[in-house]
Order: sequence, then C-alpha cells, then structure tokens
Amino acid sequence: MFRLGAFMAIALVLPTSVFAQRIETGFLNRAVVDGTETRRYQVFVPSDYTPSQRWPVILFLHGGGEQGDDGLLQTQVGLGSAIRLHADRWPAIVVFPQVRPGKRWNAQDAAWALKALEQTQRKFATDPNRVYLTGLSRGGAGAYYLAYRDPGRFAAVLISCGRVTLAATLGGQPAPDLDPVIPASDGDPFEALAAKLKNTPVWVFHGDVDATISVEESRRATAALKRAGGSVTYTELPGVGHNAWDTAYGSNEVAKWLFAQRRTNR
Repeated sequence: MFRLGAFMAIALVLPTSVFAQRIETGFLNRAVVDGTETRRYQVFVPSDYTPSQRWPVILFLHGGGEQGDDGLLQTQVGLGSAIRLHADRWPAIVVFPQVRPGKRWNAQDAAWALKALEQTQRKFATDPNRVYLTGLSRGGAGAYYLAYRDPGRFAAVLISCGRVTLAATLGGQPAPDLDPVIPASDGDPFEALAAKLKNTPVWVFHGDVDATISVEESRRATAALKRAGGSVTYTELPGVGHNAWDTAYGSNEVAKWLFAQRRTNR
C-alpha cells in the first residue's frame, strides 16, 4: 500500500503534459477509411522523432509478392528491410501502403496510397518540400504512375525494376491493364514520361538479366529522361535478375542522394 500511495502522490504532482508527451516510434499500424472500405498500412517513425522539427517523408510502393490485406507484409521486403538493418540511414517518416490482391498500383489503389501519405502528413511534422516517392517491381510501375500524374508533389523518385509500357499480364496471368502507367492517348510512353519528369530528380536501378520486367524498360526510360534534359541516374546491375531493390535500398549513397533533394532546389 505504501508503494502504491507514493506512486499516486508523485503522479498527482506531475503535470499532465508529462504523460501526453509520449510519442510512438518504429513501425506503426494505421488505416485509411474510405466509405465502407478500410485499408491497413504501416508508418515508420524514427526513434528520435520530435514534432519540433519537420521531417522528410517517403511513400514506398511494394512489389507483387507483398500484395494483400494484412497491412504488414509490405514492410518485409525492400525499404522496410533496409530500415531494420540501418535505421540511421533513413531519418524519415516512411509510409507503407499495401495493394489489394490481384491489383496494380493504379486507380483506387493509387488513390489509397496517396490518402495514406496525406493522412500521415497531417499526423506528423513533415516537410512538404522533402516528399519522396519510391517503388520496386509492381511498385516501381506504381511510382511512375503517381509521379506522372502529379510530378510537382515529389522532390525525387527512386525506381527499382519498374515498368513503363502497357502490361498484359499480372502475376504471370493474363490481365489487361485498363489504367496504364502512361495513357495510350499520350503517345510514346517513354517520351511522355520524360516530358513530365524532366524537372524531378530520378534514380533508376535494374538488373540486366531480369526475367520478370525487361531491363529495356529502365534503359528506355532513362534514355528519354536524358534526352529531355532531366536529372536522372541509372544503375544497371550486371548478372542480377529481378531483385535490384536490395542494392538500391541497401546503399548509403542512395539514401544520402534522396535526402539531399528538395523541391526548392529546382
């Protein structure tokens, strides 16, 4: 009883703000509610986060292997894994939405990803001039999709083995793409992409023996960006198949490059 009473006495004299100041960090469960639909996602918050400063924010789009409804799997491949290994390299708020099974990062799923990003920006102290977009494989195509439609939102784009051209399959099965990365009416997809992203710094990674998404997608995209006068870096990995993302997200140089980009630099 004495110990409990002593604790209660201490609690009574402490200001309530001491208890209100607790801030959750690490990988946090979150959800977007859109009408009757609820989509789970994750937000990573650095251990030293404080709302007294504005933080960079990254929107990460995962690949097809992490599609689902659990709201968790998308943190286990790519950027999530890199953060768990080297959290010090990624001093940012990171948003991890999850695409529905059998869907692409377009249409409603792309809209939900942006809702998760915007919800996170309202909740945490983030820097609107340091919002970054990245994705791998299916998420690489999704990153191109979002950047193409709103290039002014992002300070930089990091792509790993992404596709630009119209897709006819999904997960190895026939699946026409009714909402492609580049609308057919916009002409050559690579030239159209370059025209939109020529003022956005872009870094692209791709393995030269990728059997899932042809390396020609990245070669042609970066060549078009260079012709348009864009700020683009292309890293082609010799002898590497589809997994170019471990190299991209595992690179301290890439992380430093990303955080150096600001919209005000343009």
